[in-house]
Amino acid sequence: MPQLSRRSFLKRSALATAGAVFSARSWSQVAGANGDIRIAVAGLNSRGRGIARDFRAMRGVRVVTLCDVDTAILDREMATARAAGSPADAVVDYRALLPRRDIDAFAIATPNHLHALQSIWAMQAGKDVLHEKPVSHNLWEGPQILAAAKKYNRIVQVNTQNRSSVAIAEAIAWTQAGHLGKVTLVRGIVYKRRLSIGKTAGPVPPPPTVNYDLFQGPAPLVPLRRMHFHYDWHWQWPTGNGDMVAQGNHQLDVGRRFLGDPGHPAGVFTIGGRFGYVDDGETPNTFLVHYDYPTPFLFEVRGLPKRPDQWSGDAGAAQTLGSSGGLAETMDKYLGLNIGNVVHCEGGYLTIPSNDYSLAEAFDRDGRFLREFRGAGDHQANFIAAVRSRRESDLHGPLLEGHRSSALVHLANISHRIGSRTEPGAIREQLRACPGLAEPFDRFCAHLAANQVDLEKTPAILGAPLRFDANTERFTGENSAAANQLRSRDYRAPFIVPQLA
Repeated sequence: MPQLSRRSFLKRSALATAGAVFSARSWSQVAGANGDIRIAVAGLNSRGRGIARDFRAMRGVRVVTLCDVDTAILDREMATARAAGSPADAVVDYRALLPRRDIDAFAIATPNHLHALQSIWAMQAGKDVLHEKPVSHNLWEGPQILAAAKKYNRIVQVNTQNRSSVAIAEAIAWTQAGHLGKVTLVRGIVYKRRLSIGKTAGPVPPPPTVNYDLFQGPAPLVPLRRMHFHYDWHWQWPTGNGDMVAQGNHQLDVGRRFLGDPGHPAGVFTIGGRFGYVDDGETPNTFLVHYDYPTPFLFEVRGLPKRPDQWSGDAGAAQTLGSSGGLAETMDKYLGLNIGNVVHCEGGYLTIPSNDYSLAEAFDRDGRFLREFRGAGDHQANFIAAVRSRRESDLHGPLLEGHRSSALVHLANISHRIGSRTEPGAIREQLRACPGLAEPFDRFCAHLAANQVDLEKTPAILGAPLRFDANTERFTGENSAAANQLRSRDYRAPFIVPQLA
């Protein structure tokens, strides 16, 4: 990213939000240019609810349709829309929306395993897409979405809101201008409370208000094995990707920006596991990831608190908190952060807390405060501006960058899934080849010991070290056969992601 002043960034954002100047002929060819942009929002239980609220408050935009496979959630959001004076249609089956001519764009906030299919279907139907992270549920899906956007000439914004942040844009420009010297390491931190999702004794029925076939979509139509239907799909591989996506996709994206938005890393190495409870979750709740870029990128995930007396491992507590936890006061911190990024430089460091991505702070090598950067942004308004202008270059969160950040999730998870349980001493021997991981691994072990996890009795999974070809987006060398098997999945008809690339 070139050096960018606060004034020029604000000016550019304001112009993009207001829309560009068009000739009468070109304006008439833009979706919604002579009227409102009409939006359908799919997936309403969490992010979609907020997206619908934001669009309702936006001039020149109408939320015309709400879609969810759970009629209880759909009824709730329909009531919200009516109370806001913005009535909308209610649809359970997403496919019914595709042929409608009264919809210009889709906001997709469904579970991860549905993103690629629903995005491509929308583009094939001539709709633009606001795409909640992650872009894909697996590596193979990313190139298919990119090919669809190109083939059908659609505007696709990834909802990584940090890319509309004035504060982060200023901090990147200031750092790249050399005020702290060379960037030596970028770190992502996700210390976010995640409780047990409980352990079922056998299959459980989905809620009676849910169309389970539509919910599963491309995933196998197998009996449900989780106590709480909503949100906890994040922690099971057929539908979710763990906290590398649930929270971490944002910090991965911020980290890539401070590295200069590079392409894919040359390799990945992981250490992790699911510790502290035995439940129906499959994804790691404690994770250490090293990405092989010219400037290293380290990522840390912790779902357990500082001490075991600060958490309850029962499913009832998980249900009360919606399984999302987020109890920051009980979590570890790194340089003052429990969730965010640290950019280490020769002459100091920057911290970027998650929050609303409206703050970044710079410190010298001794931790003395130097300066702050403040200012948020309107990511949804930027999407609407690009829908009107038809210029992909107007987007703050373009699809290609979203794909590359989501790919980091998949690289780490694949390394973990084909790894093996390894005693701490043997892991330390392996780390001799990657000395930068020794210190974070020591903290990893201390954190688990504080939670009474004995790594000698319950060893961590040492992920397979993987090499990755950025051009082919395939693994090479040792462990590549097993890793490439997890690049994609078996799709269930008729929910098959089209092969376009």
